[in-house]
Order: sequence, then C-alpha cells, then structure tokens
Amino acid sequence: MKWFDAGVNLLDRRFNPHDVIARAVEAGVDKLCIITTEPDEWDDAQALYQRYPEHLCYTVGCHPHNAKVMTEDDFTGLEQRLDCPGVVAVGECGLDFNRDFSPRDVQESVFRRQLAIAVKHNKPVYLHERDAFALQLDCLDSVEGQLAGGIAHCFTGYHDAMQAYLDRGLYIGITGWVCDEKRGGDLREAVKQLPLNRLILETDAPYLFPKNHRPKSKNNEPAFISSIGRYLADLTEISYEELAQNSYANTCRVFKVAR
Repeated sequence: MKWFDAGVNLLDRRFNPHDVIARAVEAGVDKLCIITTEPDEWDDAQALYQRYPEHLCYTVGCHPHNAKVMTEDDFTGLEQRLDCPGVVAVGECGLDFNRDFSPRDVQESVFRRQLAIAVKHNKPVYLHERDAFALQLDCLDSVEGQLAGGIAHCFTGYHDAMQAYLDRGLYIGITGWVCDEKRGGDLREAVKQLPLNRLILETDAPYLFPKNHRPKSKNNEPAFISSIGRYLADLTEISYEELAQNSYANTCRVFKVAR
C-alpha cells in the first residue's frame, strides 16, 4: 500500500525533516509534497527535494498570512522557480480573513497575481481559504477555464462549498480534520458525496493530528496518513485499498508526477 501525502509543512521548526521523511517512507508514504508559505522557504524546499527527489516534490508560493512580505523581486523569483525540477504547484496561496495577518487588500492582490502566474506557467494551484469564501471564488472565476487545476487544501467545509470547488475543476484535500468528532461534522457529510476521482489525502503535518491514530502524538506526521485513510474508508464505505489507490493516483495527476 502506497500513500502520497499531498501537503506537509516539512520546513516547520518542530520537525527534523530527515527523520520525518524516513518514518514516512517506512510507513508506506512513497511521496510527500512540501508546502511553502513564503519566499524564505523556497531555497530550503529545493534543497530537500534535491536530496530526496524520489520521494519529494514541493510548492512555491506565498500564504495569505505572509502576503505583506511579497516584493516585486519575489514575484520574479517565483516565476523563475516554476520550471525547476520538483516544483508541482503555485502556493500555498489564497485568502485568510480570520486572522488578517496581512491586510485584506494585499492578500487579494497577491493571490490574484499568483493565480495569473499559475495560468502563465500552466501550473496547478495549492489553495488556502478561511472566512473569505465568496471572494476566493471570485478570484478563481477571474481565471475560469485557464487554470491547470488545483487542490482546495485542507478543506473543512460543507457540501455546497465543496461542490463549488468541484465545479471549478479542483480536487479536494482531506486532512485529519475529518477524524475530529467535535468539529468535523459538515466535512463528514460532504465527503460522503465527494467523487473518488477528486479525492486527495494530505496530513498538513505537524497540524491536524488524526484523532483516531494510536499512539497519540504531540505533532502530526506524514507517517500517520493511513489513519486518515482508514477513517475515511469506514465513513464512505469505500475499501481502504481503493481509497489509497485513488488518492495516490489523483495526487500524481494534479501535480503531473510520475506514478
């Protein structure tokens, strides 16, 4: 059984990335996508990819929290990196109006520019959204029919929101949030109607530890992705093996990675 963790914050200071990768591979996680969230992370992600090219790929982009740090040189650098080996998507990009770590108008401007860059370079997008759904859709609709797909990363919403992303040709990223009985109700109902060919599994480690995993751990890891898969298989009444195979294939498809 092989897994593809479509989103891990491998550069988080809580991780020794080499140990995390080793444990993941031992647990059957054949491939991992490193999420980058600001320009200062791009070189580190590239260096890790170059050391583990058989197991890693990575995104290049700017999270809405960090939109205020982006400069013209950063946008130029982002474009230059998109043709580098191992780069599979623009992101993590989007809007976050929950914490407003960057001004909303700056978030929107930076997001729209990243969408335009993704279109120009025929790259999928790796999307973040919180408390900004209507504007997120408006931004996506501005490049309707031009995007090379993408992932609604760490989707936690209800059915209609999921369907809106599906209607725009996106895949849906499911994390350990679905395993949380206290707050995952809307997602659990929605995912029962998620087409299997649009399902992506990701840990978003070190965040969102799957509550069903044993033993418990302070931090989530890619090695725990199978627990998300088992929970989801029981919830959707899809076989564990079929779910794993489809999630792996879907991630390879959207990222244009060889299986």
